[in-house]
Amino acid sequence: MSEVNKIADGKVELKVVLDGERWKNAQDKSFNKLAKEIEIRGFRKGQAPKNMIRQRLSEGAILAQAAEDITNDIFREELEANDITLIDRATLDIKEIDADHVTFVFTCPVKPDVTLGEYKNLGYAPKEAVVDDEEVEKQIEMIREQRADLEIKEEDGIVEDGDTVVIDYEGFKDGVPFEGGKADNHELVIGSHTFIPGFEEGLVGMKSEEAKDLELTFPEDYHAEELKGAKVVFKVVVHEIKRKVLPEVDEEFVKELAIKDVNTADELRTYIKETLLDRKKRQNEEDATNALLDKVCDAAKVDIPEIMINDEIDDMEKEMDRDFSAQGFSLDQYLKIAGLDKSKFRDNLRIDAEKRVKLRLVLEEIARQEKVEISDEEVKKEIEDEAQKYGMKSEDIERIVDKRLIVNDLKMRKALDILKA
Repeated sequence: MSEVNKIADGKVELKVVLDGERWKNAQDKSFNKLAKEIEIRGFRKGQAPKNMIRQRLSEGAILAQAAEDITNDIFREELEANDITLIDRATLDIKEIDADHVTFVFTCPVKPDVTLGEYKNLGYAPKEAVVDDEEVEKQIEMIREQRADLEIKEEDGIVEDGDTVVIDYEGFKDGVPFEGGKADNHELVIGSHTFIPGFEEGLVGMKSEEAKDLELTFPEDYHAEELKGAKVVFKVVVHEIKRKVLPEVDEEFVKELAIKDVNTADELRTYIKETLLDRKKRQNEEDATNALLDKVCDAAKVDIPEIMINDEIDDMEKEMDRDFSAQGFSLDQYLKIAGLDKSKFRDNLRIDAEKRVKLRLVLEEIARQEKVEISDEEVKKEIEDEAQKYGMKSEDIERIVDKRLIVNDLKMRKALDILKA
């Protein structure tokens, strides 16, 4: 027998009374477990007659062991039976215990109540996706830039914007070289803004093997403290000047792109237009969805427990760490470059974390109110899709992913579909 009562601070009290045959069996198992450790002279450890062992074991010890051994099973069963989702560790208090019954009282931190505002007929109308010829040509130019060749300019050629130069340089502050300010045969694209303001501009007009002193000032917000706002001189020598040679948009160019069923320039333009249209359509749908969800969340009221926000920040931090790792970087390196400590970094994530938690709670409440159900077939298909996506077997997904999480995710998707409809 169990009952659930709401108490303060976003918690519920789950009271469970266990009696009858199951409680008797638990005590028997407890006795047998404890008996194995009892030593009585004349008998091997745990092998004395039960009546002799029972004289050495108090009823309190047997009851306490029985309660300890069965608590986890009882708790897990009652959570599922009463549809209770924990957001933090529960606490246990055993109110009554004797040979006939035991009363467990679990205090459970749970998801907060959500009061929904208006969430129907709010309007979901993504903008029409439109792509003009200018956008297509701009995309083609980007592809040409990526596939451009570099050729060395004639001897009398000068550095122009967009050229690639090979240079030696060394920087001096108050006549003394500073750390990190020297390189030989460095390749630099003019206009890339790789260097501090004035450096690349100062090379424009120079010829091959020409030397020049550039008098510059580091920005006030430069990352190196000793160079912030500092006046410096860079001694530069230009060794090579290379210009971009863009390929013609012909059949050979299109063939090198190796796009399926695209063989001519016209087919390439059609393909690019369709790709841009699809990208814009998806972006417009995403923008409209986000606008809709903002309206629904703004109209809802919920007091989010601190633990849920902190857990979400933890998840966001792990996501960023994985993203950086995939790029051969680390979160700690990013924080160092950005000049952030971990505490400040987590504070910066807080607003987005709170929005994410609220959105999830709101969608779950909509699914509940709309009585959204998920069939076993839908769960099976989702598992199969995930397995295919990650190149795994369905049984592997079932083993490592809690089915309840899959069901909850599917419910939220259906809730979103209800909003859009």
